[in-house]
Amino acid sequence: MTVDPATTPHHAEQAGCAYHFCSAGCRAKFVADPAAYLDGRPRPVAEAPTGAIWTCPMHPEIRRDGPDSCPLCGMALEPEAPSLDDTPNPELTDFTRRLWVAGVLAIPLLFVSMLGDMAGIHLVSPAASPWVQLALAAPIVLWAGAPFFARGWASLRTRHLNMFTLIAIGVGAAFAYSLVATVAPGLLPDAARGHGGMVPVYYEAAGVVVALVLLGQVLELRARAATGRAIRALMRLAPATALRLRDDGTEEEVPLDRVAVGDRLRIRPGAAMPVDGTVVDGRSAVDEAMLTGEPAPVAKTAGDAVTGGTVNGTGSLVIEAQAVGADTILSRIVRMVAEAQRSRAPIQAVADRVAGWFVPLVVAIAVLTFIVWALAGPEPRLGHALLNAIAVLIIACPCALGLATPMAVMVGTGRGARAGVLVKHAEALQALERVDTLVVDKTGTLTEGKPKLIAIEVLGAVEENRLLALAAAVEAHSEHPLAHAIVTAAAERGLPTGTVADFQSHTGSGVSARVDGHAVTVGNARQMEQAGADPAALEARAAPHRQAGAGVMFIAIDGKAAGLLAVADPLRPSAAGALAALRRDGLRLVMLTGDSRATAEAVATAAGGLDEVRAGLHPDDKAQIIAELRAGGAKVAMAGDGINDAPALAAADVGLAMGGGTDVAIESAGITLVRGDLGAIVRARRLAEATMTNIRQNLFFSFLFNGIGVPVAAGVLYPVAGILMSPMFAGAAMALSSFAVVMNALRLNRVAL
Repeated sequence: MTVDPATTPHHAEQAGCAYHFCSAGCRAKFVADPAAYLDGRPRPVAEAPTGAIWTCPMHPEIRRDGPDSCPLCGMALEPEAPSLDDTPNPELTDFTRRLWVAGVLAIPLLFVSMLGDMAGIHLVSPAASPWVQLALAAPIVLWAGAPFFARGWASLRTRHLNMFTLIAIGVGAAFAYSLVATVAPGLLPDAARGHGGMVPVYYEAAGVVVALVLLGQVLELRARAATGRAIRALMRLAPATALRLRDDGTEEEVPLDRVAVGDRLRIRPGAAMPVDGTVVDGRSAVDEAMLTGEPAPVAKTAGDAVTGGTVNGTGSLVIEAQAVGADTILSRIVRMVAEAQRSRAPIQAVADRVAGWFVPLVVAIAVLTFIVWALAGPEPRLGHALLNAIAVLIIACPCALGLATPMAVMVGTGRGARAGVLVKHAEALQALERVDTLVVDKTGTLTEGKPKLIAIEVLGAVEENRLLALAAAVEAHSEHPLAHAIVTAAAERGLPTGTVADFQSHTGSGVSARVDGHAVTVGNARQMEQAGADPAALEARAAPHRQAGAGVMFIAIDGKAAGLLAVADPLRPSAAGALAALRRDGLRLVMLTGDSRATAEAVATAAGGLDEVRAGLHPDDKAQIIAELRAGGAKVAMAGDGINDAPALAAADVGLAMGGGTDVAIESAGITLVRGDLGAIVRARRLAEATMTNIRQNLFFSFLFNGIGVPVAAGVLYPVAGILMSPMFAGAAMALSSFAVVMNALRLNRVAL
């Protein structure tokens, strides 16, 4: 398959090379295991275009290098990259100016035309009235309505019929007919003449419809602008400047873009962290609510990590910058939310399919309406035929249908960002709502992922500290949570680590290396066997630790079993309550872990029980089990945080990356839970349900509105109730329908998560 880097929204970077994908699923599979697709060799491809990219809110596949109109729906393109600029977009400014002109002229136009027809009050003579109306309507139609005609013509030229096609045809027909009736009435048949032999004109229909459509567009654009507030609020969390410490200890205030990795920054009390970093001096409590949603400040001392955008408490800190610019967690969050807001949910395909045949069908209905009224309607037949056909065209504008899904996605993803639920693409929201099975990893998901060493057992003559020092030397090169516990324990004892060479990570089994000339292996029984060591004696000693819920790692030195380390990882405080809430929602709960069954069962019991526990698994095993569950008809969500979870996250219907996890896990998942606890899964599911419910409400309202409005505009109620719909009422109803869809979507900002 050929992928155009300029149009696809799915990108990834590997070994300094950019790669572009046709779908989110393909990208997730690549990120989970790049080597399977690259054979270890980077394959450079065409770079995505640089500079500002403009895209359509309703059709994100449309990408341009500058401002333009969408060739599919006619809407003005918007900048793809989020910006702090909160000023109205150029389209809103232009349409507001046109609305003022149209409104000022439409009011006297209505008085001149309607008072004479309805109340017999003639502000001008009947002979002069058409010319006065022409003078008032011409600026409205030809100038204020010019964008509608330009977009309508573009839709015909590109054969992508849309709402502007209908507006241009309807308004253009009313104005052109009235112009002929004013300038050359003799060209029209006698059937077109009304009382007194004069040909009626319909300038007020054309002018007022333009004004009403402009009003709807302005209201819609203003409401759409509110969807960008979530991103701008996130971007404003980072300060514009930072206090950098010089070598002599003095401070200088520098713009944020001049901060580099390794710079030491002073964080005063009450100030926001400018970048991601590590505390090197000082003690304070940091408000991380923007990241986790938790109101309680978190104590920070030397060695602790801090995140850009979080707020320092009453203490003074000195931090060393670790990630700056686009690499900070805050920047990644902003980027992820912006990409999610432009993504399309699969349910959007329903609206797309309907829109594909809807506009041609409406044009056909309008033509049929004109023919029927012209042949069988009351006098003046031609006037009634024209007005009813125009009403059909105007009221059927599919703008509300097109906005139904994108608006809900934009607002929903913004609401999720404020609650610590980062949605990578709208497809993940729709998939999460349908999920009936939740698969969870143990370490870092059910547990805190911050284990501590609780026991050391040795075999043979090796000393306890020597065993720990060798294991710590090897595990220092691993990023597994259990490895960190071993390294920390060795550091607390002041044990020196030797020189490490030939380090290898055996995914799902353990790690190995040469330390001071000795072959050291740390891992499970399978890894011991591969190292030539007999794990039988270690297995017997490991049983009590596993029954207590501890994780056990075996150690072999020079091919001989040397001992074991037992590490306990406490259960997350929110785990039991969150699992109970998910079980009440009808989800089947499954744990997949590489740990032993005894350890897994102990954790499952402490968490309140799960429906199924599978232990001793490789990463490929996890992905295979998820594939089997899906093959059996289950809709599966996978929650994990480590490299070994990445294949399973990619294999599930939707992956949930716990916020403290590795970059690979986060890249493989469709949703990232910043807070990193199971309670965030409950919030993510509520968000998915609320967003999808909102989308269905919008689609239902749009279909219902058009299903009722089009027949009424065509005049089906006239024979039984004498009811006709004027084009002006049709225009007002159309504008209000779009506005109602937008306002309904904005209700997601108030959803409790």
